[in-house]
Amino acid sequence: MALYATAASVLAGVESRRGSIKGLVYASSFQNVKQLYALVCETQRYSSVLDAVITSAGLLRAEKKLRPHLAKVLVYELLLGKGFKGGSGGRWKPLLDRHQARLKAELARLKVHRGVSKNEDLLQVESKPGPASQVPRFVRVNTLKTCCDDAVDYFKRQGFSYQGRASSLEDLRALKGKCFLLDPLLPELLVFPAQTDLHDHPLYQAGHLILQDKPRACSACQASCLPAVLLAPPPGSHVIDACAAPGNKTSHLAALLKNQGKIFAFDLDAGRLASMATLLARAGVSCCELAEEDFLAISPSDQRYRQRLVYSTCSLCQEENEDVVRDALQHNSGTFRLVPVLPSWPHRGLGTFPGAECCLRASPETTLTGGFFVAVLERVEVPSSVSRAEAPAPPPEAAPRRKRRRRAAAPGAPPRTEQEGKR
Repeated sequence: MALYATAASVLAGVESRRGSIKGLVYASSFQNVKQLYALVCETQRYSSVLDAVITSAGLLRAEKKLRPHLAKVLVYELLLGKGFKGGSGGRWKPLLDRHQARLKAELARLKVHRGVSKNEDLLQVESKPGPASQVPRFVRVNTLKTCCDDAVDYFKRQGFSYQGRASSLEDLRALKGKCFLLDPLLPELLVFPAQTDLHDHPLYQAGHLILQDKPRACSACQASCLPAVLLAPPPGSHVIDACAAPGNKTSHLAALLKNQGKIFAFDLDAGRLASMATLLARAGVSCCELAEEDFLAISPSDQRYRQRLVYSTCSLCQEENEDVVRDALQHNSGTFRLVPVLPSWPHRGLGTFPGAECCLRASPETTLTGGFFVAVLERVEVPSSVSRAEAPAPPPEAAPRRKRRRRAAAPGAPPRTEQEGKR
């Protein structure tokens, strides 16, 4: 039925911040606006409950073609909504019928576990303060416009107490009042107590500080800094940001590049790209080229983009994380390898395939951040013996002359083109 597919699309749009529920509902082509609006609102209201039930029942593992947002809408209708009466479920009813008993059992088990008897009571349990509400505020200093020392001095003049670099997560948990720290792992990342709001701060307004969007209240800023840091592109590199909007990671990449090189930022949504252009201008980014097109249309054989890939999601679902990385490695056997990164990071990938521990996970409970996943893959280099066998032999006198020129060009030379292939 078009109702469920449209509701799933609206949910996805809200989560990716393409608009509000009301705006996206009215922008859809669905005729019964009230019905659609009610379904989306109720599904979102029970979102965490539905996630728990779907995960426990293994629905997405069993039905690999079923997308998470659509699954959430369908399970809401089955367990908490009006149910599939008559032909209302369309082609999805047989699929849900196969899993109905398990889904109902998992909902009942969840109620027992939380000590409630009614569906509404599950929401009351969810509304209690949890680990996510205690996540500190992570704020990145934009080194394109200022430096960390100057930002720290500015906050100190405003009455904040700087505690130096944190040595552990316990230091972050203990933050209170107007105290702040430097992150223990990531440079240029300041940490403030939970609930600190800096959206009206003059440094943020001037583009000297980079925050996450207000609905997420900066809670994932540390985790979302990981992709750029782990990619570690040297100045002069060429980098692709495949799903770039709203642009926080793109501005971070530009800071690491020192605006030297090129960032190719792709996104299919024109509105999000327009907002991103505003953010990048405020952050002083000048090395970015925006493209309203599908990244998958870009040739993977292009030499500028072939060296390193960072895959990251703001999700903790195995289907979107470890399963994607495993399939990518299997379909490109011998072409890419997983790179072990940040050995001190406490939360690693789920052991669903050999090497998954190289991946990073982040969550409020284990790392005091928002939910996040990162994997770093590098193209496997062709053995040098193969390269020499396939390479044409140089003219007899070519090698010595080329060597002398290279030595002469070494002092102060710009980055070599091989370094510009990282992504």
